[in-house]
Amino acid sequence: MFDLIGNPLTCLVVPALGAALIALAGRSPNLREAMTLVTASVLLICVLSLLPLVLAGQGPSITLLTLLPGLQLALHIEPLGMLFALIASGLWIVNSLYSIGYMRANKESNQTRFFVCFALAISATLGIAFAGNLLTLFVFYELLTLVTYPLVTHHGDAQARQGGRTYLGVLMGTSVLFLLPALLIVWYTAGSTDFVAGGLLAGKLGHSAMAGLLALCAFGIGKAALMPMHRWLPAAMVAPTPVSALLHAVAVVKAGVFSVVKVIVYIFGTDSLMQSGLHGAADWLVVLAGFTILASSVVALSADNLKRRLAYSTISQLSYVTMSAAILAPLSLVGAILHIAAHAVAKITLFFAAGAIYTAAHKTDISQLDGIGRRMPWTMGAFAIGALSMIGLPPAVGFISKWYMLSGAMAAQHWLVVGVIAISTLLNAGYFLPIIYRAFFVASPPEDAGHGEAPRLMVLALCLTAAATLLLFFLPDLPLTLARQTLVR
Repeated sequence: MFDLIGNPLTCLVVPALGAALIALAGRSPNLREAMTLVTASVLLICVLSLLPLVLAGQGPSITLLTLLPGLQLALHIEPLGMLFALIASGLWIVNSLYSIGYMRANKESNQTRFFVCFALAISATLGIAFAGNLLTLFVFYELLTLVTYPLVTHHGDAQARQGGRTYLGVLMGTSVLFLLPALLIVWYTAGSTDFVAGGLLAGKLGHSAMAGLLALCAFGIGKAALMPMHRWLPAAMVAPTPVSALLHAVAVVKAGVFSVVKVIVYIFGTDSLMQSGLHGAADWLVVLAGFTILASSVVALSADNLKRRLAYSTISQLSYVTMSAAILAPLSLVGAILHIAAHAVAKITLFFAAGAIYTAAHKTDISQLDGIGRRMPWTMGAFAIGALSMIGLPPAVGFISKWYMLSGAMAAQHWLVVGVIAISTLLNAGYFLPIIYRAFFVASPPEDAGHGEAPRLMVLALCLTAAATLLLFFLPDLPLTLARQTLVR
């Protein structure tokens, strides 16, 4: 048995219990929001208590339920999952601060349901992060889809319901049609679904079978938003901005690319994919991810709606992780893992800024943002920092993750990937820099003179995440250490 602190199960129970307490406190907004912040803080403490164990190579494990021989619900904490848990638990606190300011300022309905579902989503996310095998990951992956559906359809209008149907249909459809059969094939082949250092399937499948199974996994993990499984992500932009931040930075898309990396490293094994000519089993994934990066960047370039541009930027950035993991080179894998953290803090900053602009100025389109940086300098300054990270420019952490990904591609002499990164970086600059220029260097229309910044809690939250984007550039040691430990275990 484990103590309460240092037990991976505690990290799942805390937000779930918090959701119940938030529901009970629903009639008192102040108590409900205080309960949200307390729960988020307790969760971060619980996650941090596990960090020394993981760094020392002693990640705890616990079996929850045995269904059949080799099919168990089990939790195990390893470096990659630890990094994901730190991201989710840390950003939940900041997102809660932002959500309180946003929901109150916009007088949103069903606020209690919003905070309850948010807490349940974090619980499911921690289940994915600490999954000890593919079955456990699948179960919590499905739970995450279900508990975030009410958040996507929060507004309850026809557009929200349509977006929710697309969200649920794509994510549930891909996981049931592709990921579930992949899970069963893994269990039949290996007699287990455990995540194993070096790869559970190492030496057990030939080239064609390995490539086919990898395809089932890649398309089955729809949250990674590989084309053509990406439609759910722009459709979900009908949700309130704090939900968009949850989808793009804290939980859902991160669960997707995290799962892709975890499957490549612990189910297939990078050495296994590279040996005996099996490297070609992942080459197709490199090409598809590269196409997704460029195609989504082109769509983002032409989008005038700010959240739509950010959504297609997310699709592009996610495929950086998938593409770099599929190269199978150690440096590119480190870059892919680091980019999970880099994208989280930068993209949540960008969505926070979009929500602040909507709240303060009621503007949603980029063509409406002339001179807004002069009236909202904190918001647009934070946006500029997040944009620099997405482009891959210093002093933002996105520069470091892109450097590792590019170095890995060059070391592997994968010139297609080098070209994709170079071209997409120019496209990133093409769809982010004009926003910054318009905000700070174009005069605003006279009718926009009245408004200033969004409520203080929202501005505080986006400044904190922008600061984290800069801080990780100067202090990247922890995520880099966890990334490197992922590859040597």
